[in-house]
Amino acid sequence: MGAMIRAMRWRFDPLSLLWAVVLFLVLVLLATVGARWGWLRSFFGDVLAVVWVYLVFRTFIAARVLPLAMAALGVGLAVELGQFLAATWHLHIPNRALRIVLGSTADWWDVLAYAIGFAAVLAIEALRTMAFRAARPQASGPRPSMPVR
Repeated sequence: MGAMIRAMRWRFDPLSLLWAVVLFLVLVLLATVGARWGWLRSFFGDVLAVVWVYLVFRTFIAARVLPLAMAALGVGLAVELGQFLAATWHLHIPNRALRIVLGSTADWWDVLAYAIGFAAVLAIEALRTMAFRAARPQASGPRPSMPVR
């Protein structure tokens, strides 16, 4: 794991930033307009939240997919742990917007949603890598000479 962390470098990826902004707008819509959409807002929003954190990390950090995806999952799990501890210690977040963003109730379904978001990042990146390799022209090496008849 230490080698993976040492392989991380600072960078700026405008395409990742664009996708992060688009996904952020979707998350804002889910948190505001989608308040009546039940599971779609809560569960799917948590799935997308992990993908969004991954995209934010990928915007500024050049690293392999797995460490960034694990870090994004870790952020989601840390938020869930914070919710659990806040409920256990009877703490209340006074800021309404922060309560909406962070949530106020720890739930195992949220942990499942974060895990699905993590798996979605890995699947999307695997598909993106396969598509990139398929679109890249193959290097042409020397061909064996064949007699022409």
